[in-house]
Amino acid sequence: MADNLQDRGTQDRARVNVNEPHEVRYWTEKFGVSEEDLVQAVTVVGVSAAEVERYLKKD
Repeated sequence: MADNLQDRGTQDRARVNVNEPHEVRYWTEKFGVSEEDLVQAVTVVGVSAAEVERYLKKD
């Protein structure tokens, strides 16, 4: 049986995934930042949503 690409399963909201467009859309809207700012934050602090949020709010 082939993978169902429409079934993405439940989202792990503890981790920021910048490799999936729907995830990038979710996180940029949630944090109110650009895609570039989100990617930079993940590069600096890693994929933990709490750490990314803390990093983005420090400015």
